[in-house]
Amino acid sequence: MEKMKLKSIGKIVTNQEGMYISLDKSYLPALEGLEGFSHIQVCWWFSKSDNNVSRTKLSETKPYTRGPSVLGTFATRSPERPNPLAISCAQVTYIDKDNSIIGLAYIDADNGSPVLDIKPYIPSLDRVDTPLVPPWCGHWPKCCEESGNFDWESEFNF
Repeated sequence: MEKMKLKSIGKIVTNQEGMYISLDKSYLPALEGLEGFSHIQVCWWFSKSDNNVSRTKLSETKPYTRGPSVLGTFATRSPERPNPLAISCAQVTYIDKDNSIIGLAYIDADNGSPVLDIKPYIPSLDRVDTPLVPPWCGHWPKCCEESGNFDWESEFNF
């Protein structure tokens, strides 16, 4: 396969002050026009799972407390996968162009996770009216705004 080259554009910051994306200052021009979008799609890297063992894992044993005993990696949001790529929808709380920061209401990423790309959330392309999910995860929040207050720790076994 062709080898691809990815480059981090910034990092996720999660601390007592909140959650935000700290962009490399060279990407400041890329923020132009992002104001007005309430949500973004954040492509980030599961950097703690970027190793040979995690990248060869194709199934998970009981990854969710209420889920089946085995699930294929592509049916999970496990960080252990062939390419530890993650995509999260996040609500934008502010944009600080002076410091190259995008404030977030919530994101399911670890502090320091590398950010690879950001795209605006566009309902006509990103929203599904009536998505279907298996019964074992049917009680999960129905939208990203509710996700920050949900007890995810009791759902995941990874």
